[in-house]
Amino acid sequence: MARKRKRKSRRRQEGRKILELVPQYNIESGEDKPVTAARKYIHEIGIQAPALLIVKRNEHTTDRYFWAEKGLFGAQYVEENHFLFPSLREFQPPVPSKTPAVAG
Repeated sequence: MARKRKRKSRRRQEGRKILELVPQYNIESGEDKPVTAARKYIHEIGIQAPALLIVKRNEHTTDRYFWAEKGLFGAQYVEENHFLFPSLREFQPPVPSKTPAVAG
């Protein structure tokens, strides 16, 4: 029996494209939990929002976090709800206006 393909959300794909444009930082969690490692790194380096932190937990697992003005969020949540984050508006493609062109 053929497996059914998982439907890809357009909204999430758009959010993923926007997050690719944001500055990214790769770190390793070490002894800390991934969120704790991300928060410590942000504090130590003084990272300004918006930023994407990719935390390597072990050789097989990585966690992605988005640093916004409001705090630290899971990257998947931000991909799906990118329109809720004002700092991402500058990275969004311009929306074409629907004003009809005047012929003259």
